[in-house]
Amino acid sequence: MKIQSTIRAASLAGLCAALLSACVVEPGRPPQPAPLVEVVPAAPAPGYHWVKGHYRWEGNHWAWVPGHWVG
Repeated sequence: MKIQSTIRAASLAGLCAALLSACVVEPGRPPQPAPLVEVVPAAPAPGYHWVKGHYRWEGNHWAWVPGHWVG
């Protein structure tokens, strides 16, 4: 009986260690900055539309993605 309870306790401890080792706590992101003001250039051709710039999270900081024309 003592061997079974020892094996059971060791198995439970191993299972808990395996499950908790997969836990990852990511630090919170800083707030997104205010959008930059962009001057929209003339369209390259009729039928194009402007996609405004935006911020993208780059792993540890916010990076500005400038606006561009899409046709």
